[in-house]
Amino acid sequence: MANHQIETQWMGKMQFNALINGHAVVMDAPERSGGEDIAPIPKPFVLAALSGCTGMDIIALLRKEDKAVEDLSMMVTGELSKQAPIQYIAIHVLYSFKGDISTKEAAMKAVMDSQEKYCGVSSLLKKAIPVTWEIKFNGEDIFNNKIIAEDIAV
Repeated sequence: MANHQIETQWMGKMQFNALINGHAVVMDAPERSGGEDIAPIPKPFVLAALSGCTGMDIIALLRKEDKAVEDLSMMVTGELSKQAPIQYIAIHVLYSFKGDISTKEAAMKAVMDSQEKYCGVSSLLKKAIPVTWEIKFNGEDIFNNKIIAEDIAV
């Protein structure tokens, strides 16, 4: 069985340095919480892990299909609970593609495959909270399951 392992060292005040596969990642807290605000707080790294995981899936899937997009950006929003423990209670990913219209269907399929088959971070998060997504291609809305998820939650 494969494992991931990181090492994290307290550096004083509220700063922690994590060593991930030989790469240092710094975390800190805002000044109001005793930190120096020199690095991100830890929680958004979950959102970054999701965007990196699904983004890498999508690019790999598009390359496999010999389809190229000019640009892919993602905006990941995590809705926080109001009471302790402060945690994400829902996450939404906005995928924005730019490219030739002939790659639109392949881009949508790559997102769906990532979200429904391949992205381990998304799969893990979905066991605890809703993860929804929408897709824009050259500024046009082509998919959004957030509305459906909100309707179901009511």
